[in-house]
Amino acid sequence: MEEIRETKDEIRSNISKTLTALSGMEIEEKITRIENRLFEFANFLEANIILLYINSTSEVNTLKIIERCLNYKKIVILAAFDTRKYNMKLMKIDDITTDLIPGPRGILEPDSSRCNVVPIECIDIAIIPGVAFDEKGGRIGSGDGYYDRLIPKLSITTRKVALSFENQIISQIQMESHDKYVDIIITEKRIIYKI
Repeated sequence: MEEIRETKDEIRSNISKTLTALSGMEIEEKITRIENRLFEFANFLEANIILLYINSTSEVNTLKIIERCLNYKKIVILAAFDTRKYNMKLMKIDDITTDLIPGPRGILEPDSSRCNVVPIECIDIAIIPGVAFDEKGGRIGSGDGYYDRLIPKLSITTRKVALSFENQIISQIQMESHDKYVDIIITEKRIIYKI
């Protein structure tokens, strides 16, 4: 088990170095392609209530996606994190500029004084963050397990979709019993359906 954790940390480090080596323009072009693929994806277009995330450094930037969803009148849900209990509250946001505050992880999250909690069973599609993925839907997240605990609580009909740079797709991720898979991965080059 310790060996798997060390391997995951090594993968996180390698992905971070790979992404840091890309120019800002390269990253922007890749994000635009991923965003366009997402907005052409039937399951996403049909969804009304969408769980999204605010990215950390080694994840696909989602701010433009969130803004575009709000412009399309989709209901946008983001997580507010409780770092003491390692869980999260899912909250509806209406405006990026007024509804977000810095959270305990140093990432913007919904302001609980302005945003309402949304029951998890209402979510139509969940966009799940990750640092690395394989073609079987295996994922490596930040290491805190927030999304590994969230995924099993989602409805069986809720699509679990990851956004990833092609550079973040690796041949195989060693999954532990608590690790959870995503159904679909959208990169700048393709859409990968879990094998």
